[in-house]
Amino acid sequence: MTTPSTDDRGREVPSGTYRLQVTADFTLDDAASVAGYLADLGVSHAYSSPLLRSAAGSTHGYDTTDHGHIDEPRGGRAGLDRFVAQLHEHGLGLVLDLVPNHMGVADAHESGWWWDVLQHGRDSAHAGAVDIDWDFGGGKVRIPTLGSADDVSALEVIDGELRYYDNRFPIAPGTEGGTPQEVHSRQHYELVDWRRADDQLNYRRFFAINTLAGLRVEDPEVFRATHALVVELVENGAVDALRIDHPDGLADPKGYLDALAAATGSRWTVVEKILEPGEELPDSWQTAGTTGYDALAEVDEVLVDPAGEPAFTALDTELAGRRVDYAQLVHDCKREVTDGMLGSEVARLQRIIGDLSGVPAEQVTEGLAELLASFPVYRSYLPDGRAHLDETVAAVKVRRPDLTAAVDALHPLLGSAGTELATRFEQTSGPVMAKGVEDSAYYRWARFVALNEVGGDPARFGSTVAEFHDAQRHRAERRPESMTTLSTHDTKRSEDVRARLAVLAEIPGEWAGLVRGWLGRHPLADRSLAHLVWQNLVGAWPLSRERAHAYVEKAAREAGTSTTWTNPVPEFEDQLHALVDAAFDDATTHAEIERFVARIAPSGWSNSLSQKLLQLTIAGVPDVYQGTELWDFSLVDPDNRRPVDYDLRRRLLARLDEGWVPPVDAEGAAKLLVVSRALRHRREHPEAFAGYAPVQATGSAADHAVAFDRGGVVTVATRLPVRLAGTGWGDTGLALPTGAWRDLLTGTRVVSDAGGVRAAELLAQLPVALLVRD
Repeated sequence: MTTPSTDDRGREVPSGTYRLQVTADFTLDDAASVAGYLADLGVSHAYSSPLLRSAAGSTHGYDTTDHGHIDEPRGGRAGLDRFVAQLHEHGLGLVLDLVPNHMGVADAHESGWWWDVLQHGRDSAHAGAVDIDWDFGGGKVRIPTLGSADDVSALEVIDGELRYYDNRFPIAPGTEGGTPQEVHSRQHYELVDWRRADDQLNYRRFFAINTLAGLRVEDPEVFRATHALVVELVENGAVDALRIDHPDGLADPKGYLDALAAATGSRWTVVEKILEPGEELPDSWQTAGTTGYDALAEVDEVLVDPAGEPAFTALDTELAGRRVDYAQLVHDCKREVTDGMLGSEVARLQRIIGDLSGVPAEQVTEGLAELLASFPVYRSYLPDGRAHLDETVAAVKVRRPDLTAAVDALHPLLGSAGTELATRFEQTSGPVMAKGVEDSAYYRWARFVALNEVGGDPARFGSTVAEFHDAQRHRAERRPESMTTLSTHDTKRSEDVRARLAVLAEIPGEWAGLVRGWLGRHPLADRSLAHLVWQNLVGAWPLSRERAHAYVEKAAREAGTSTTWTNPVPEFEDQLHALVDAAFDDATTHAEIERFVARIAPSGWSNSLSQKLLQLTIAGVPDVYQGTELWDFSLVDPDNRRPVDYDLRRRLLARLDEGWVPPVDAEGAAKLLVVSRALRHRREHPEAFAGYAPVQATGSAADHAVAFDRGGVVTVATRLPVRLAGTGWGDTGLALPTGAWRDLLTGTRVVSDAGGVRAAELLAQLPVALLVRD
C-alpha cells in the first residue's frame, strides 16, 4: 500500500473514501469484513456513519445518547477495535462522522444527561449542556409527548418512575406521593400535547425533530465532555479524519472548528455544509471544505441539456395550472415553516428582543418571519456574512414595505455578532431553509426532479462545459481538499437515478406525451405531485411495489399540499397508492414504462459513467456512497440504506483485475471499472491530480465532450448521449498534448499529434476514458 498523501501542513489527506452506514444490521464486524474489498477498490479511508451510542433502534446514528461509548448494537468498542485493526491491516484509515449539535432524547431513560436534567432541573450537573430556555417554561422543560392535553390521565407511577405508555421519566427526589398527575405537576418537566411543539417548546431542536435536543457545545466543558472519546480515538490512531454534521446549528461554528483542530491535531476535517450558488465557506474556518453537495450540483448540471428547459417549463405550467415562480414558492414554503413547525424558535427570538420602541409585537414577529423566509443562504457567519443580512433586510422592505419600521429596528440587533439574538437568528435560518426548501419546495416543484437535490438549484436547468470548467478551476484553487460526492444518506435520489432522469431533458416532447397519457388514465388531483411520482418511478425502475409505495407516501407528505405527516388524508393517499399500483397492474401503462426505460437506460448508463468519472477526478477527495460502485437506483431514505451485496462486487472486481473490459449493460460492472481504476490511480499517483486545465474539444460534436488534464492524468467524458447517438462523434477531436496515451479503463492506446486525438477512436468501447502517458 502506498504512503498517504499529505498537504502543505503535513496533514494526512485521504485520496478517496467509501461511506459505510454502520447499523445493528450492518455492524462494525460486518464493516471489518469488507476492509479488504475497500482496499482493492482503491480508497484510502473508510468513512463511517456516527458510531457513538445512539437511540435504541436507530438506523442512522445521528441521535447520540451517550458520547462516552461506542454504540453496542453496532459492535461496541471491541467491534470498533476489530474494525480498525482490519482497516490498518489493509493500509486503510478511518473517517468518523461526528454529531456535535444535538443529542437524542426520544427515550429519556437512554440518555444519562437528559434523564439527570429532567430529574434535577436547573440544579442538574448537565443543565448547561442542553440548550433550554428555562424561564419560558416556568423552570420546567416542556416535552411534547402527549396525544392530547387530556392524556395526563394516562400517566402512571411504576418502579419509581413516571410512565406514559412506553415512555419513562424520572421523579425528582422529594416529589413522590399522590396521584401520577400530582407527581407530574411537581417535576422539573412538563409533559404536553405534541401539537404545542410548534409554538411553545422551550429547548432548541435539530430542525423540527422533538427527539433531538440542541447541545451547547460552545461551552468548553460541554465540548470536552462530548469529545473526550473522539479525541482519544484520534490520539491512539483509530480515527484519522473527521466529518462534522450540521455545523450551521452551532452557536459558533468557527470557534467549534478551532477547538476541534486544537484537540485533534488539525486532522483533515470536512463539514456538512450546504452552499448556495456562489457562496463560499469562510476562509477562517479550520476545515478542508464541505462534504461535497456543491460538487454534486456542478457535475449533475453539466450533464443536463439546457435546451430542454422550455418544454419542461411548459409541461409544468400545464400540470400546475400556472407558471410556477420558484423563488416565490421557496419563500412561501419557508413562511409555512416559520409560522408552523419552527414557530417555537421564532417565538424564542421575539422573547430575547422584548419590546421594540414604536414597533408592535406582531410586527416584530412578522418581521422576523419575513427575514428568515427571505434569507438567501442557509446561514450567515457574522461578522463575515453581514452582507447576507443587509441584502435580506433590503429585499424584505421592497416585498413588505409595511414592515419597514420593524426590519429597520431589527437590522442592527441581528447584525451584532456574538449577541444571543444574532446567534440564535443564525441558528434558526438554516433549519428554516432546510425544511422549507429540501423538505417542502423540492417535493412541490416537479418541473424536473433530477435537479431537486440537496445543494442544487432547481431553477438552474443545466450548465455549459465552459461553466463546468470555470467551477472546477475555482475548486482546485480554493478548496482542493474538500470532499466530493454524488450520493449520500441524505440525497433525494441516488446518482444513477439522476443520471437516467437527465436523459429526459434531451427528449422532453416524448416525455410530455407519456405523462399526459398516464395522467389521463390514472388521474390524481395533485397533478404536479403525479408528475413527480412518474419521474421517480421511471428513474428508479424496476423497483418493487413496496419501495414505490413507501416513496410516494413520503413524497406526498413532505410536499404537504394534499396530505401531511400530522394530518394524513386517507382518500387522497388511497388515490396516490392506486396510481402506483397502476404502474404495475395496468397493462398499457406497465408496457409503456418498460419500453421507455429500456430505451433510455443505455443513455442513463452513459451519463452515470460520465458523472462518476468527473466526480472521481476533479479536485477534492472523492467519496463513494456504499454500493454505488455498481448501478444503484435508490430513492430517498430509508430506501438508500438497503443492504449491499459485497460478494457480487468482489467477484466482479476480480474479473476486472483479470483484464475483463465489461460492456455497458444492466450488470453495472462498467461503473465498477471506472470507480476502481480512478480511485487506485488517485491513491497511487496523487501528484497526477495537482492541477486543472480544460482540454479543448473541436469538431461537429465538440459540445458532447467534457475533458480536462489534472497534471498527469486526463479525464474524458460524454454528455448529452441521446443527441450524440443521432450524429456520432464525426470529426470531433480532443487537443491532448502530443505523444502516446493509454486509457486506464480499456487499455486503448492512442497517439496525439498536431490534430489531437479522434473522440470516436478513444471512446469506441466506453463513453469515458481516463488517460495517462503511455
